[in-house]
Amino acid sequence: MGEAPAFIVDDDVSNGLLLKSKGCETIISMGCNRTFAIGAMGNGSDSTIGVLIFEKSTSEWVIPTVLGMKPALSKGHSAIVLDEDRILVIKGNSTSDDCFWFLEVNTAFVREQSARLGTEVVAWSKGVVGEAQIPVVISGPSGVGKGTLIAKLMEDFPMMFGFSVSHTTRAPRNNEQNGVHYHFTERDVMENDIQDGKFLEFAAVHGNLYGTSVESVEMVTDQGKRCILDIDVQGARSVRASSLEAIFVFICPPSFEELEKRLRARGTETEEQIQKRLRNAKAEIDQGTSLGLFDNCLINDDLEMCYKNLKKLLGLSDGSAKANNLSAPETVHVPLEHTISKVDQKILINCTTPQQEKPASNMFVLDLSSIKGGAPGRTRGLNLYEAGPSMTGCNGFKTAS
Repeated sequence: MGEAPAFIVDDDVSNGLLLKSKGCETIISMGCNRTFAIGAMGNGSDSTIGVLIFEKSTSEWVIPTVLGMKPALSKGHSAIVLDEDRILVIKGNSTSDDCFWFLEVNTAFVREQSARLGTEVVAWSKGVVGEAQIPVVISGPSGVGKGTLIAKLMEDFPMMFGFSVSHTTRAPRNNEQNGVHYHFTERDVMENDIQDGKFLEFAAVHGNLYGTSVESVEMVTDQGKRCILDIDVQGARSVRASSLEAIFVFICPPSFEELEKRLRARGTETEEQIQKRLRNAKAEIDQGTSLGLFDNCLINDDLEMCYKNLKKLLGLSDGSAKANNLSAPETVHVPLEHTISKVDQKILINCTTPQQEKPASNMFVLDLSSIKGGAPGRTRGLNLYEAGPSMTGCNGFKTAS
């Protein structure tokens, strides 16, 4: 179940258990049943923020299985309960791009993994300030022109779109670089990651596993780009069932006869291969045009018209790569000494600088009303801004002592 955080737990007559820490710690009560202790785990550069759970009904400490990318330990942190599903942890002495972390304790992902593992589970999700363009899933049968449409997007808007790098268990071929062509991994590692919910979709091909991980999509989004997922219908179905919010686009031929004509015009495949692709294409078209899987279906009768419709669908109808660019949020430093309070879905962060003769006080509001995503990926859509004078000591905001 993982290494225990570096806490010392002693008997205490009045409280049952008294938790002390070798470093920083925060103790958070979730209703009447559980208390979460959040503090140091590991040693040196490998230290992370760990978790212990005190079950009040049994008066026992539980070491949960911790999923997701774990936050590195900071010199101090604060924590506050957001709802019955999540705790917000704010790392002290950190900038806003690595400051906000969500400890999920009862989300759908956590419940699913807890049922699978038969044990207590919590999951970390890194909070990201600012909006992000949601990924685009593009599917269609072989020969429909899907690859050409994607290539045109990448050529016309190279700074706006990016591809996620897939994982595979096969060995790299000549000149293939790990992390560039594929993430090459061991089968048991990939199978464990699939079980842990870290993959959006996967498939077995010729005895090897191929798949798209949540992290590979998040890395493209972290670069300020919109991720394109070029996957088959079955993969799209898996992504649709995941927690990833995306636009699903199916590229359809004007007719099955036209698709067969295009496949034969390639002149690169045997008759047996063509017949196999046609059988697969028929099944994909039947599934792709069924209700509920894809948000949009574009018929590729005329390539230029289909491309124009695809750009319009993605908000690029004016031909400008600037249309969907999002300005990077200003970086804010949260000092070690800070206090937080909560009203509705807003967190007031009161930052102080005690080193000065007259400590300066900066107050920021973290608005969580538009957050999206979550474990095993990022939690995006956080809005951080400086609080005006009217927001301190009024409207329900009170700084903690």
